[in-house]
Amino acid sequence: MARYTGAVCRLCRREGQKLFLKGDRCYTDKCAVERRAYAPGMHGNARNKKLSEYGVQLREKQKARRYYGVLESQFAEYFEMASKRKGMTGENLLAILESRLDNVVYRLGFAMSRAEARQLVRHGHFTVNGKKVNIPSYLVSVGETIELKDSSRSLDKFKGALEANASRVVPKWLEMDKNNVAKVVAVPAREDIDLPIEEHLIVELYSK
Repeated sequence: MARYTGAVCRLCRREGQKLFLKGDRCYTDKCAVERRAYAPGMHGNARNKKLSEYGVQLREKQKARRYYGVLESQFAEYFEMASKRKGMTGENLLAILESRLDNVVYRLGFAMSRAEARQLVRHGHFTVNGKKVNIPSYLVSVGETIELKDSSRSLDKFKGALEANASRVVPKWLEMDKNNVAKVVAVPAREDIDLPIEEHLIVELYSK
């Protein structure tokens, strides 16, 4: 599948805020947003640049896409899926994005960023209900269990990540026991998603 291979720090600068795409680096003074708090490109530092209504909506959609590392066509599919579900389309969309396996792996603290989580899933380190799943876009369902493969449990990479992320709060819709076996106990609720996304703007964009 195609994926973005450019400098991810440019994405944060384009959105004007940290998207936490590079793990630890995002928390240091090496963060590109800290050093150059303006959009990339020759006109990135232009003053008094006001976005149109469409521009504001587009930027919100792009921000959500980049948080979760989703390509345009896949994001559109998720929106269509969300619009067919009962409830608020915007909240449904965020719930679908949160349910991606790579995001779940990140939320549980097995990886420092969603990009790293995506790579770990692709390399087959995780199982869902006891079966290996190496598809980052796999959508987990209530009742399913996610855990490291037995052969991966002893790897220093995962031990280090879990230790470094020990203070990270696991969302209420997920539970993880002392053996690092996680279970999906509910559908992600809007209050459990701590990203600064105004989903109604995305709905307005796709409704045009």
